[in-house]
Amino acid sequence: MACFCLLITCHSSLVTGFNVAKKNKTPMSRGTIIVISAPSGSGKSTLIKHLMAHSPGLCFSVSYTTRAPRATEKNGRDYFFVSPRVFKGMVARGEFVEWADVYGHLYGTAHKQLLAAQEAGLDILLDIDVQGHQQVRKRLPEAVSIFILPPSFQELSRRLCDRHSDTPEDIERRLQTARKEISHWPEYEYLVVNDHLKDAVQALRAIVRAARFRRPSQARRAEKIIESFGG
Repeated sequence: MACFCLLITCHSSLVTGFNVAKKNKTPMSRGTIIVISAPSGSGKSTLIKHLMAHSPGLCFSVSYTTRAPRATEKNGRDYFFVSPRVFKGMVARGEFVEWADVYGHLYGTAHKQLLAAQEAGLDILLDIDVQGHQQVRKRLPEAVSIFILPPSFQELSRRLCDRHSDTPEDIERRLQTARKEISHWPEYEYLVVNDHLKDAVQALRAIVRAARFRRPSQARRAEKIIESFGG
């Protein structure tokens, strides 16, 4: 049980609830997998932070990566930092529901943690790029998908410059990548334009709430009700 708690990030009270649910009974509702993708600089990380803070029952999937941790990042909280050899071994064993090479580093989402969260009745959020989303669609077509758009190309460029964390060459590379990524927006169920933070967060929260009432999520509860009718 402790092993699983390392694989997702959510409120501590929810982790405790997960332990109880797994020991005592099967949750009535099955958790939903929610995928969010966006071009670099569109404000996705900020939106996810606000969404997580205001959405009880929503957990964040911790990905594996071969890149080095940044100063503020912690292994097991932000990412699982592993060597290329370990990562490629996981790929060979089919342990990832999706994985991709992003700017020369490998990133992947373990399938086992998604299934465990769903069975525990927890919704789990994946922050992945368009490559990862395409893989998830094939293996988990029931997943909810959201694409975040910046208000314009000019605004995206301004945001990347204002971060003061990338070289001009890196910014240009990210902008070129963004041009390719936004062409995939028709592959997603929902689109959210991050023009005003408050409005964008409210839109994301509405999508999460609606996803919890989709038929696959409520099937267990519906079946118990049907049983009460004797059918």
